[in-house]
This record gives sequence, structure tokens and C-alpha cells, in this order.
Amino acid sequence: MNYRWQIHPERPEAVAALTQAMSITPLLAQCMINRDVSTPASAEVFLQPKLGQLADPFLLPNMSVAIERLFRARAASEPVTIFGDYDVDGVSSTAILALSLRALGWQVHTYLPHRLNEGYGLSRDGVENCLRQYPTSLLLAVDCGSTTAATIAWLNENKVDVIVLDHHQIGVPAPAALAMVNPHLAPQNDTPDFRVLCSAGLAFKMLHAVVKEGRQRGLSEMVAFDIRPYLDLVALGTIADLVPLTGENRTLASAGLECLNRTTRPGITALKRSAQITNSIGVYEVGFQLAPRLNAAGRLESAMTALELLLSTTPDAADTLAQQLETSNRERQETERGIADEVMQLIRAKFNPAVDQVIVEGRADWHIGVVGIVASRVVREFHRPTIICGGDGEALRGSGRSIEGFDLVSALMDCTDLLTSHGGHAMAAGVSLRPENLDALRTRLNATARQRMPAEPSRPVLRLDAASNLFDLTLRQMEDLDRLQPIGQGNPPVQLMFRDLQLQRPPQRMGKQQQHAKLIVSDGAITAEAVMWNVTDENLPRGRFDLAAAPQINLFNGRRNLQLKVLDWRRAGSE
Repeated sequence: MNYRWQIHPERPEAVAALTQAMSITPLLAQCMINRDVSTPASAEVFLQPKLGQLADPFLLPNMSVAIERLFRARAASEPVTIFGDYDVDGVSSTAILALSLRALGWQVHTYLPHRLNEGYGLSRDGVENCLRQYPTSLLLAVDCGSTTAATIAWLNENKVDVIVLDHHQIGVPAPAALAMVNPHLAPQNDTPDFRVLCSAGLAFKMLHAVVKEGRQRGLSEMVAFDIRPYLDLVALGTIADLVPLTGENRTLASAGLECLNRTTRPGITALKRSAQITNSIGVYEVGFQLAPRLNAAGRLESAMTALELLLSTTPDAADTLAQQLETSNRERQETERGIADEVMQLIRAKFNPAVDQVIVEGRADWHIGVVGIVASRVVREFHRPTIICGGDGEALRGSGRSIEGFDLVSALMDCTDLLTSHGGHAMAAGVSLRPENLDALRTRLNATARQRMPAEPSRPVLRLDAASNLFDLTLRQMEDLDRLQPIGQGNPPVQLMFRDLQLQRPPQRMGKQQQHAKLIVSDGAITAEAVMWNVTDENLPRGRFDLAAAPQINLFNGRRNLQLKVLDWRRAGSE
């Protein structure tokens, strides 16, 4: 047993009411209630998300100020420089605004920082290089800028107005931007929960606000302008940035995936060919096939190749750029594999579960472009908040990943004196520091964790939607559960418990290295196919057991059959 199983409480009366009101199966009703969708009105919005349900973009903090400044720039033919970030969210939000504002009459330049030379976010080096290349009096910082008070103060001194469009937590003191369009400034409960939006979602909201303002001003080009074709880029950023697929994100991701599947945008079409995607694109294809390729160049050096791909207008240029990203992605995978092996070996040699509540490691020869991915792997194995740092000249720069119940950004606020810079979310953050402060950072974070977490973090929780049985699990049931799509953060895949099963026959090994296993499980009357990925013989179920599994439809040789993806198992009756 790898997890602590936690089954959502049964709500029979609420399930019956929702089942009847929405004409859905009781299992789907239970799953929706588990996701805080418990009334017919909220269920209608959840099951049929529509763009018309999106809130007024001018409800976002300081959006009116930002839009007014943008229109002044347009009237004066004043160039706007968009300063983005080098992950998929930063690249896609930059592309959304660059493409749309140019189409609507703005003069737009784009700039993405170089990861190795200029660092993360709105750094002073990055901004100075940007302004040398694209002199401007209006800088639009996208997916960055919420913590860089010093850089924005310098820009103000140099008569450059700054609009920040960002979803990251705001630093103390807050930067003195002309307009800080950041959902964290909105009073809670007074407006829709815009805080779930990533920067691609915020870019779409800004585009919506631009067009809305332009129509009020009677501009004909705004009246005819359709913002929906930009939803393919919104879906890329929203899914890749792992923000909750709830509220407006669910609407944007749903519409965005539809747009992504019919897009004729040359860059995305070339990227699909490079990734060899022939089926329809869903959350998996974005998260594990498209996003890693778009991220690859920015992880190693500069993300401009990814941005140029999304901005490209011809198939030939797009194919060339997509192949460059393919090469970068292979290089990234090799670099990541080598560093991950080294990090894991180092941690396993000294990890003490009773003492090490936060893992902090760093070396100057570790590539800063992959330390975030490595930190995620460490969290999966050790279930501890983790920061892994690589070399950045004379400094270290790293990425952190956390676990449920530990706000990493809040903890880093207590370490400001040890850090050159930091920022991010509760579950993911970036830091810069001098190498001599690494041990002190580890000590300080562990002291904070001892106050805010249990003495020893237990096994990760596996949340299960319901106890089910093999008889009720049918293709009809699966088609009903498919209405939960798109699944992701905040709207996880359905996970069920099946009690008192046994193997009907010995497991069948699969995979090139025989690392996977196919099982035929039975409750005594019904049998079902189950699969376990990357499992040793010692970890295969035996005797009578309970199974935690995600049901899915497997398509093989044109046939659809139900399959259970095994998440964990335990001896029957051991709960």
C-alpha cells in the first residue's frame, strides 16, 4: 500500500436529487458532489460550460487602467513591448496578446528573457536588454512582474509605464506598476474567483476587455473581431500551467480544446506533426506531448523558438521551428535524466524521514532548466516539499515543488534574507540565492515545516470518489463519467475502490522490458481487465484484496473495452 486511502463520504439524498434533476447516473452525481458541484444550477454550468458564462473582464483589478493606457498607445502609434516568460503559459499568453493586438492596430514587439543569461521574470538585466532592442515607453509584463518592485521602480524612473498581467502572488512591497492586473488584488467573495486563471486566461480576458472597449468607442475593426480563435493558445497555457480546471478555467479549457482540435494555426499544426499526434487532442496530449516540446527551448536557453512557432504564419517556417523544438526536447530529456539520477542518488544516501521535512539540494553544475522537473520527481518519491537548485553564474537558481498542506511561497517569505529573489504559487516556486546560503535555507525551511506540518508527513492521500463494484461499471457508465472532461487539477479523474477481489489468473507481463502487468480481476461473479504500470513482481496484488483504480475505456484494434488503471491495492478488510 503506497497511499492513505480517503473515500469521499456518501451523500445519498444529494445524489438522488442531482440524479433526478440532471438525468445522470448516481455515480456521476456522486463524483460531481465530490467536486463541490451539488446543485442543478451549478451542475448545468459544469456539464455544459459556455463562453457566455465568462465574467466581465473589467471586474479584474486595474483592468480599466490598463485598457485605457493601451488605447492611448494605439491612438499615438506608440509601440508596446510585451515582456513574457519562458514557460508554456508565458509563451502562449505573449502570443495571444501579440497576435491579437497587432491585428487590431497596435504596434507590438515581443521579448522573452534568456533563462541562463537574464534569469527568471522581469529581471533588471532582461529589461535593459529588452529596451535596448525595443525602445518603448509602455511595457506589458505578462506572466511575471508581481514581485519585481526594484525593476519596476527603475522603469518608472526611466519614464516607462508598466502594465503587469500576472497570476503569481504579489511581493512585499508590491511593485508600483501603472496597472497591476493581478487577481490576487481582488477582494475575496466580491468577484468571481479569477485567482484560478493562469496568464493565458488573463491574456484572453484582456483581449476581451480590449474588444469590448473598442466596440464601445465605435471602432469598426473591433466590432467585427472574433476572439474565439485564440482559445487554442489559451488551452495550451491553461493545461500546461496546471491551474485548477474549475470555474472559468473549465470553460476556457473546454472551448480551447475544441479550438485546438480544429485549428489551422501553422505552428500548432506543425507541433502536432512533430509529436506524432494523430488522434484528437485532450488534456493528456497537451500536458505530455505538446507542452514539453514548447517548454524545451526555454528550459535549456531561450524560449523564442517556441514563441516564433506560435506566431509563425507559414507551414514551412513552422515545420522548421517544430523540428528545432523536437531536437531541444531530446536534449532536455537527456540532461534531465542525468541530473535526476545524480539527485536521487544523493538524497537516498542521506534522507532521514524523521528529520527531513523539506528537501533542499543544489549544485553549480546542475542545469537550471530542468531542476523543476527533477524537484517534481523527488516529491513523488519522498513526499516532501522539495527545492532543487542549479548553477547560475556565481549564484544558484532553483525550482520548488510542494505537497498538500504546505504553502511553499509563504514559507519562502520567512527566508527573504537568505534569497536574492523568489516567487510563485503555494505548490510551486522559484528561488535565487548565493551558494553559501543553501544550508541555511534548508535549515530555515525545515524549522518552518516543523511548525506548520505534522512531525512526519504521512503517505500521500489517495482520494477515491466512491466504493463501486464490477457489475455497475459499464461502457454506458463510462460515457456518462466522460462528461466530467476536461479533467485536471481541481477536477481529477474518477478514482474508485473495489472491495474483495482476487486474480482470476496469473498476471501477464507487458512492455519492452516487461515492466508492466495486465491483470484479470474477479469479485466471484464479474471479471474485469486491469493494468499496472512499472510494477515489480513483489508489488503485484495477491490473495484477496481491495483495489483502488481509475476506470477508463481502452481502444485496441478498433474495439472499446473497459479497463481499470490500478492506483494501489491492499489486503481485503485491512481498512
